[in-house]
Amino acid sequence: MVVNIFKTMEFNEKLQELRKQKGLTQEQLSEILFVSRTAISKWESGRGYPSIDSLKAISKFFSVSIYDLLSGEEILNIAQEDNNKKEKQFRSLIFGLFDCSLSLLFFLPLFGQKVGGVIQEISLLGLTEIQLYLKIAYFIIVVGTIVLGIASLALQNYDCAFWSQNKNKFSLLFSIIGVFIFIISQQPYAAIYTFVFLIIKALMLIKQQ
Repeated sequence: MVVNIFKTMEFNEKLQELRKQKGLTQEQLSEILFVSRTAISKWESGRGYPSIDSLKAISKFFSVSIYDLLSGEEILNIAQEDNNKKEKQFRSLIFGLFDCSLSLLFFLPLFGQKVGGVIQEISLLGLTEIQLYLKIAYFIIVVGTIVLGIASLALQNYDCAFWSQNKNKFSLLFSIIGVFIFIISQQPYAAIYTFVFLIIKALMLIKQQ
C-alpha cells in the first residue's frame, strides 16, 4: 500500500506524508532522527536530501525501504555527496592539525640568533637578539596560523558557505606568508618546518580539484 502511494510522489512529499501519518511535528521527528528541525524543514521543502545515515534512520523508523523513498540514481548521488563531505572534513582536520602544530615553534629550537659572534639555536619564545618588527611578524604569523587551525577544528560542521569554501585557502595563504617571512629573515629551519606543511596542504588542495 505504501509503495503504491509513493510511486508518484517526490521524496519531500513522501517524508512529509510519513511524518503526518505518525502524527509527528517536524520538531519531534528531528529529535527522533537526531538532526535539527531545520534539516527536516529543508528535506520536506525539497531543498535537499538527508545523508545516507539519516536515510537509514528514516527507513528504519517508518519501516519503509530506502528504495521506496528514493530512486537508485538519487541514492548514488547522495552517497557521492556524503563521500565528498567526508573527504572535505578529513582535509579540514588535517589542515587544522598542521596549523595547530605551528605552536611547536614556540618551544623547538628552530630559530637562530647571533650572540657574541656565535649563532645560537633557540625557540621563538627565546628570541631576544633580533629586531622587534621581525619578532612581531613571527608572532603574528604563528599565532594567526594557530588560531585558524583551532577554528578549523572547532567549526568542522559550521554551515557557512564562505567559511567552508575558503578556510583551507586561508590556511595555505598563512603558510606561504610564513615561509616567505622566515626565508627573507634568514631562519632556514623555521622556513623548512613551515614549508613541509605548505607542500602537503598544496598537494591536498590540488587533489581536491
